Amino acid sequence: MLLDTIAAISTPRGEGGISIVRMSGSDSLSILEKIFKPKSEKRVNELRNYSINFGHIIDNKQIVDEVLVSIMKAPNTYTREDIVEINCHGGFLITEKVLEVVLKNGARIAEIGEFTKRAFLNGRIDLTQAEAIIDVIHGKTEKSLSLSLNQLRGDLRDKIGVIKKSVLDLAAHINVVLDYPEEGIDDPVPENLVANLKKASNEIKELILSYNKGKIIKDGIKTAIIGKPNVGKSSILNSLLREERAIVTHIPGTTRDIIEEVININGIPLLLVDTAGIRNTDDVVENIGVEKSKELINSADLILYVIDSSRDLDEEDFKIYDIINTDKVIGILNKIDIKKELDLSKFPKINKWIKVSALEKLGIDNLEDEIYHYIMNGDVEDSSQKLVITNVRHKSALEKTNEALLNILSTISMGLPMDLMAVDIKDALDSLSEVTGEISSEDLLDHIFSNFCVGK
Repeated sequence: MLLDTIAAISTPRGEGGISIVRMSGSDSLSILEKIFKPKSEKRVNELRNYSINFGHIIDNKQIVDEVLVSIMKAPNTYTREDIVEINCHGGFLITEKVLEVVLKNGARIAEIGEFTKRAFLNGRIDLTQAEAIIDVIHGKTEKSLSLSLNQLRGDLRDKIGVIKKSVLDLAAHINVVLDYPEEGIDDPVPENLVANLKKASNEIKELILSYNKGKIIKDGIKTAIIGKPNVGKSSILNSLLREERAIVTHIPGTTRDIIEEVININGIPLLLVDTAGIRNTDDVVENIGVEKSKELINSADLILYVIDSSRDLDEEDFKIYDIINTDKVIGILNKIDIKKELDLSKFPKINKWIKVSALEKLGIDNLEDEIYHYIMNGDVEDSSQKLVITNVRHKSALEKTNEALLNILSTISMGLPMDLMAVDIKDALDSLSEVTGEISSEDLLDHIFSNFCVGK
């Protein structure tokens, strides 16, 4: 598979200033020799490494396009193979034509994510770094981007390496004791090895605990704005978005369908959903929207429950409250510009009420702060500066690792024979290797790299 040369368009398809057609493989330079005529009239093998060269792509002695060609020779490249990048004009037709010429002269079309897969298989990056690349591409906020860049830099790989060394040190000690008794090494595991294992277990626990926060920073949370009609849900959505996204009128039932928008609150992506006002209605279309709103309450990660503070509470307010089956809810008292006292003691699931006036844009900053504090459980420390995991695959493997480490420590504390640790040591090492991809199935690799675009 790695003996052939692959090619793909690495930029979004469509009209633009430039497009890039990328090749990787041992025949990249020989293919380029057939199709590229440098303005300098040098042969391709005479062009300097890491250089950009002006010239023309030629097909059957006809000029296809005027291009800039980047040459990067193995092994110091993204894939550790020879790489050529052809910067052509950004029209859809011309880009496809350049790719067609490349394929006609010996390359094959790359599979999804195959450039990065080759980087992994050739030892350029480990699996955590490969996964970080797709996270960098899809990063929604600066915080999520920072987490991905930390992982791409190799921070998680390095941490796994330190933990693995603690397990390997124990394995080496046990092997010497069991296989070379004449060396006279004491049977009990030395305290420094036990201390290192305990430290490794604690570090793994911290990583596992970081997952929930890391996943929020990476993926954000779905937040539903609910309430009865005409309490100001759409106005609150518009205020948080800083634009008039939803139609606002004084007529109840204006919002009949789900409106979704992503906003950034202090580095956390929030999928904000404005729902249809929940009430009994004979309107068929509005009733469909009401049913969608009820379904969304059960699937949302956070609920913003809106009450019109200028009106007395009524049966509809309490019916909607009774539908809420989670404590992940923030109460919002809208229209505070119209003074009225309400008895909120009948809403025990709501510990915090934020007063706003969506019309006057009052209290919106306080609402954003409360959402952020609520999501982060009051911990506003910048997680992007710490080692945080965001991938459930990593979390699962680390949980298996820690279970094995705890079994090892239990065996040591009970003074049981050393050879009883063999299975747990193997399990710990295998689980750590799953994280970095040293042990990985073809199905797992196909699944991970299928999330990339063709040209990456």
